[in-house]
Amino acid sequence: MRRRAHLVPIITLVAGSTLLSAAVAPSAGATAAGPQPIGKEAADTTTEQRTVQRYWTEAKMEAAQPLDTLAPKKDPVRLTAAAIAAQAAADPVSVPATPPAGDTVTAARASAARASTGSAWTRGGAVARTAGRVFFTYQGRNASCSGNAVTSDNGSTVITAGHCVKMGGAFHGNWVFVPGYDRGDRPHGTWVATTLYTTPQWNNSEDVNYDVAAAVVAPLNGRSLTDAVGGQGVSFNRARRQQMHSFGYPAAAPYDGSKLVYCAGRAFDDFLMSRDIGLNCDMTGGSSGGPWFTDFDESTGLGTLNSVNSFKYGFAAGWMFGPYFGTDAQAVYEAAQGTDTS
Repeated sequence: MRRRAHLVPIITLVAGSTLLSAAVAPSAGATAAGPQPIGKEAADTTTEQRTVQRYWTEAKMEAAQPLDTLAPKKDPVRLTAAAIAAQAAADPVSVPATPPAGDTVTAARASAARASTGSAWTRGGAVARTAGRVFFTYQGRNASCSGNAVTSDNGSTVITAGHCVKMGGAFHGNWVFVPGYDRGDRPHGTWVATTLYTTPQWNNSEDVNYDVAAAVVAPLNGRSLTDAVGGQGVSFNRARRQQMHSFGYPAAAPYDGSKLVYCAGRAFDDFLMSRDIGLNCDMTGGSSGGPWFTDFDESTGLGTLNSVNSFKYGFAAGWMFGPYFGTDAQAVYEAAQGTDTS
């Protein structure tokens, strides 16, 4: 049996997911080239939406837990001082500042403690409205992630992580987005998903490099999501290693999911087990799906969404990783924004 690395409770990686017979075809606006996104109808009738709305009481939201963690599907690369030094010498930008100086777990934890960040966002602005908590039912229990409203043709698109819409071979149920969630308050309402989309790579094998999803939500009180809270721009196929801001609602200790938290820094390339990008960040489970922004203006809270919180390695709790937003992520966005909500 191959040895497997442990990931902290940001994501669960499970092999063998299958395409559901209930999946729907991507919209006509989806990118034509490459694998097409996988869609699944959620609460697509008014009756179903009312049922989901009633399901999510304040008590259920407060009790919702982040998803548990299993092992990834690749053999780990031994994280030694020599390996990191060699990587840094070959490509100094791709590793975080002050890399571990000792061997494996102990050194990585020491570096993570120095470099990690995760503070409550108290400056308001657009992100305090567009970012929110995601709630859903997974295998009979209530769970939480994070997400963000983005500009879109339908005004009803939320970007999140793939494992926040589907995991273990099944799409989640009772899926809702609560923008601006703050200590139990829902200042902008609870928005019910009508359709969920993810990449074929995540759908079929839960490939962490494509852990991207979008949800289309129903209008609420006659208004679309972005009419109510605004939306952040989204971009694809950008240069890597940008200065970035990451946001989310971490709900695993020492956080409790009650408030919006952020990290900021220059992204680096994962040189261990994925093709993702990383940030020094100590957010925990529940922050999954929260937005990463380039060109973020802290005075206005506006930026361009270019990745999402996806996973962490158990031996490097101060490093957060998110998928590179390439053509496949763009296809998910295009399919979602082209979905009719009327």
